Amino acid sequence: MITLRKAKDRFHTRIDWLDSWHTFSFGEHYDAEHMGFRVLRVINDDTVQPGQGFGEHPHRDMEILSYVLEGGLSHRDSSGGGGVIRPGDVQRMSAGSGVVHSEFNASSTEPVHFLQIWILPERRGIKPGYEQKSLLRRDQGGKLQLLASRDGRDGSVTIHQDASVYATLLGKGERASFEPARSRSAWVHVARGAVELNGQKLSAGDGAAVTDERALTFVGTDAAEVLLFDLP
Repeated sequence: MITLRKAKDRFHTRIDWLDSWHTFSFGEHYDAEHMGFRVLRVINDDTVQPGQGFGEHPHRDMEILSYVLEGGLSHRDSSGGGGVIRPGDVQRMSAGSGVVHSEFNASSTEPVHFLQIWILPERRGIKPGYEQKSLLRRDQGGKLQLLASRDGRDGSVTIHQDASVYATLLGKGERASFEPARSRSAWVHVARGAVELNGQKLSAGDGAAVTDERALTFVGTDAAEVLLFDLP
């Protein structure tokens, strides 16, 4: 079964320096029917204006992934992690027993557009940590690239949860496929463009909860960037 969550139905925060769309309940936006999906808790689709960002603030007991679509995102945290994240990169911060971090647009002239993703860890109080890798190549159309996994396989960043995060870039007419293991579920998020997922149309910002599907087939109906979460 595939249950769509359309982009227009997401929660929205807009202030002078930030335009953010929340797939699930976040901050002042609360809906008991949309508190996440399985261990996936947050997908925030953020655009931050030049030279602006999120000042130092704390997190704990969460696996946080940052995935940049356009521009550069500068990160610093109290575990010693830091760097500029750009398209093709994925960053993982394990908040664990507690971490303080900041995220700012690395440019003084151009906005940064990125996804911030929170995944519930399999246990509380782990040692905080940071990891950043360049993984998604622009010339690999039709391939699902593993970005994050519990065992760090295929060069992915390591998260403390039995979940796997993939991304794919599809040109118009290009296809990608995935077979969830029995008893697993999936969430699909279209970051850009448009696709058909098992014949259902999804556009930028749309999401889909997937349960009891033996196979998933993505077809680009326009140039598209799609994230797939394989979840327990």
